[in-house]
Amino acid sequence: MEGLEDSQPTGPETSATRRAVDLARLINDDCNRLLELYRERESLPANKSSEGGPRLVSVAGSTDDDSLTTAEKVWHHHCALRRCLALLERQIGWEEEEMGVDGDGEGDYEVVRQAVKARLGHLLHSTRALLEAVEGGQGADHLGPDHDCTQGTDEVDSSNNYAMKIWTHHLLQDLIHWTDSARKTLHVLHKERAGQQEQQEL
Repeated sequence: MEGLEDSQPTGPETSATRRAVDLARLINDDCNRLLELYRERESLPANKSSEGGPRLVSVAGSTDDDSLTTAEKVWHHHCALRRCLALLERQIGWEEEEMGVDGDGEGDYEVVRQAVKARLGHLLHSTRALLEAVEGGQGADHLGPDHDCTQGTDEVDSSNNYAMKIWTHHLLQDLIHWTDSARKTLHVLHKERAGQQEQQEL
């Protein structure tokens, strides 16, 4: 696994960050598989992409901003992923209500989607707990207001099946983007915490 050598310190905080990195990687793999299954189900071309267009979920400013601490970057990702989860829940509800698709069905697409939903909830819980530990129990909210974290265009005419299908395709691409970006940011946090623990043990 990228940068997570067994020789690194393995205290409670570094173990928690390592698990968060692994979970983000697993969800990203699931999201890539989910997009693949969705394209197959809807007969969408494999090269169809919304890259370059506006994201359904974006953050104020840049998550690569050097003026932000790693904890602040993780918080931005937490907010973005929470919005992604809300939109995924909306998409599941739309399919159930408008298309009569069982959100808890046993097809590959439904199974993978439920896994993404459940694991994303676990990742949100984990990242918030990590931030509270990193910030010395202050809580994570002081890192930035929620309303600054999630911006973007998420309105769509749910009565238009084709528009909703394209919207869903964009949502899945956003999930892939944000879970991969979160994995990278959590990996940086993991290395920082491991380095701090190593210094404390000297």
